[in-house]
Amino acid sequence: MEANHRTHGFGRDCSESLRAKEVGEIECFISVERQIGEPARLLRDYRFRFDQKRRELIRSSVVELVDAIDANLRTMTDLASNKDQWSKKIEHGEFDQLKQHVAEINTLLGSSVGRPGRWMDLQRHLHFGMIGDLHDIIENDWPSVKAGLRKSLYGEKEPVPMGIEDLGELVSQKPRRPVATKLLWSVLTDEEFERLIFVLLSLEHHYENPEWLMKTSAPDRGRDLSVHRIHDDPLGGKFRQRLIIQCKHWQTKSVNLPDIASLREQVKLWQPPRIDVCVIATSGRFTSDAVAWVEAHNMSDSALSIEMWPESHLERLLASRPAVIAEFGLR
Repeated sequence: MEANHRTHGFGRDCSESLRAKEVGEIECFISVERQIGEPARLLRDYRFRFDQKRRELIRSSVVELVDAIDANLRTMTDLASNKDQWSKKIEHGEFDQLKQHVAEINTLLGSSVGRPGRWMDLQRHLHFGMIGDLHDIIENDWPSVKAGLRKSLYGEKEPVPMGIEDLGELVSQKPRRPVATKLLWSVLTDEEFERLIFVLLSLEHHYENPEWLMKTSAPDRGRDLSVHRIHDDPLGGKFRQRLIIQCKHWQTKSVNLPDIASLREQVKLWQPPRIDVCVIATSGRFTSDAVAWVEAHNMSDSALSIEMWPESHLERLLASRPAVIAEFGLR
């Protein structure tokens, strides 16, 4: 009965369209065509808005679960490195938590967010649950899945939220306000600033396995974030550098020479694993003495390189990522 009703409705639309053509008035024909296509357009618009709001709703929960999975895998790294035990079943509480966290992410994504690459491989390895499967999860599955999750939740094509329904209405009001050229760093807390840097690292194709190492209030405030930078040289091949990022959300003072020298000494206590690059990211600036010292250090024979990411550098990175700017309320 329902099928007959749909068929009858389709036939009626076609008849109206044909009658409009017979009239010979192009405006009449266009009007009828628009009326026919209006329900489908409204449905697409509703679906788009629904998916957008769902992503906003699940974003923070998925990010927390990603951090929890990182912690699970770090705890089991030594277990996965034992090749002689790869054929044995995993009996570890962290592995049970890992499966639960992945299942929660799957539920949150629903049908509105596509599954990232290697998602099915991750599910298969979790199902079999051998130590060799854990090794594959750590080395292959999870880095790819995590990168895909970050991109789907913070994609560059994500529309910037607007507090107005009709842009024509906004234009008619002829607003006259100063153009915002600087980001509002003051709206961020120390933890939110670290989260911002973490999101930037997660979005980049040439950065893998970003991790939030320390709590913002931890006594050891040097190792805030960790990530691997990938260099793919067509002649020399692919190699990785391990980066440690120290975040300084400083609005009233600049990063000075003692701050950097202290960090340089702290690095000696963190190894192994080897740290190739130490990044200092700040919402402020660096003193001239600090800049001169870093430049001299990087020209020496030291294996550790130091990079400075001041406010101007971060603003340049965020300029091409308006969705992230909107997400953190920086403008």
